[in-house]
Amino acid sequence: MEHIHLPPSLSKTAGELMLERELNKITTLAAKEGRVDWTEEDKRLIKEAVEKARAKYTAPSSAEGEELTRKERDAITDAERKITQERRDIAVAEGRVNLTEEEKQQIAQLKERIATETKVLDGEERKIHERRYLFGTDYVGRDMLARTIWGGQMSIAIGIVGGITSVFIGLFFGSIAGYVGGKTDYIIMRIVDIMYSMPYMMLVIILMALFGRNILLMFVALSLVSWLTVARVVRGQIISLKNSEYVEAARSMGASPARIIFRHLVPNTFGIIIVYTTLRIPVFIQMEAFLSFLGLGISAPYASWGSLIGDAVEGMNVYPWRLFFPAAAMTIFLFAMNFLGDGLRDAFDPQSKNKL
Repeated sequence: MEHIHLPPSLSKTAGELMLERELNKITTLAAKEGRVDWTEEDKRLIKEAVEKARAKYTAPSSAEGEELTRKERDAITDAERKITQERRDIAVAEGRVNLTEEEKQQIAQLKERIATETKVLDGEERKIHERRYLFGTDYVGRDMLARTIWGGQMSIAIGIVGGITSVFIGLFFGSIAGYVGGKTDYIIMRIVDIMYSMPYMMLVIILMALFGRNILLMFVALSLVSWLTVARVVRGQIISLKNSEYVEAARSMGASPARIIFRHLVPNTFGIIIVYTTLRIPVFIQMEAFLSFLGLGISAPYASWGSLIGDAVEGMNVYPWRLFFPAAAMTIFLFAMNFLGDGLRDAFDPQSKNKL
């Protein structure tokens, strides 16, 4: 076995970090196998560090032969390991580590491979450091502007799909309850009343906790508890319209109940349905943000405004922009959707004085 001289310090470029990790593995193995030439100073410093640690955890008044606790033994072992590693690194720098031919060949191959790749890697690193990030970066260096845009796509998709789904469910049950009436109306409305009395957000949290973080499950869970209001609204509209002249005419011509509901009654409720849909989208975005803040919403590699806000809360005192930009984007969008809903409500309301 021959000596090999390793540089006392390694630069922290991408390629040399790979070399440093590999050298650390090899020299650790060499120390375990006794292939490090320890000097008298090394042995003395290691011995003094161990004795100092032992004296720290051994009180003068302790009985002779009294055993140390497990915590004290671990502390002494850690002190010995730390000083041994420090002296081993010095031995590596001074070339006092005996490496086998296989280890030297392994290091040479790694250096050769890094020599061909380092220029590319270092060039990429320089490009990264030269970039300018308008919204800053997150905790792993990802561009917050891009993350906010992609997170907005996910949040808006959840709001639109969830809002439309809940409206269709409420439209279906509300139409049937309003037109059929009787026991059917009573049963459907009592189910709605029972679900209204439950803490719906708690139900969603329980479902997400039981079945895991899944985008499809979140759609289902939020939709199952969000159709109740629209069912009541549609039921009231259908009851007020089902005795209209055009409905009586369709009934006298032999139209089926399903045709009367979905061909004549439901289209006349589209105004309030469109308004309600635009007002439900912000609610779904807020509920998703709340679930993501609790760690039950969107998970990596996907992102939403809620998950970005949840990730940014931990470091908000030091990195406030990580919280500000996604929160500002979500707030602006929610205001816009609420203003749109108010405008549509005025436009579709025949009695409104603010019609467009």
